[in-house]
Amino acid sequence: MTLRRSLKAFASAIVGAIVWTSAATAPTAAATDDDFFTHLHTEKAMANVTVSPGRAGPVDITIQLETVDERPLTAKAVSVTLADMQTGNRLQSVEAAHGSDDDWHVKVSMLTPGKWMLGLGIAISDADHVSVESPILIK
Repeated sequence: MTLRRSLKAFASAIVGAIVWTSAATAPTAAATDDDFFTHLHTEKAMANVTVSPGRAGPVDITIQLETVDERPLTAKAVSVTLADMQTGNRLQSVEAAHGSDDDWHVKVSMLTPGKWMLGLGIAISDADHVSVESPILIK
């Protein structure tokens, strides 16, 4: 009987922890529903890019760089280029600001919803540059 009570208590504790964790994270999950995320990679570098919010208007673009073995990648500079795929209009390339959290940040206005092409220019060193593009969807 003692083992059965112990198992019931353990199961109750697990269920309680799951319910508490779900309740605690629900507002955060809802706040990021509008974000657009994409993962870009080349033979030399990878980038996790979040466009927040993922809808037309002013957006913040956050870029996290990694090596191909998923370690943080230190770069000298990162530029972002955006092109509206419906109209062909290309926004001027913008230099990203290096944040204290080792991410790169850009603020731009994406005035029309639809498919866009996101391009990254990553200067790993003075002699080593990587360019990568990916389509993104803005609501």
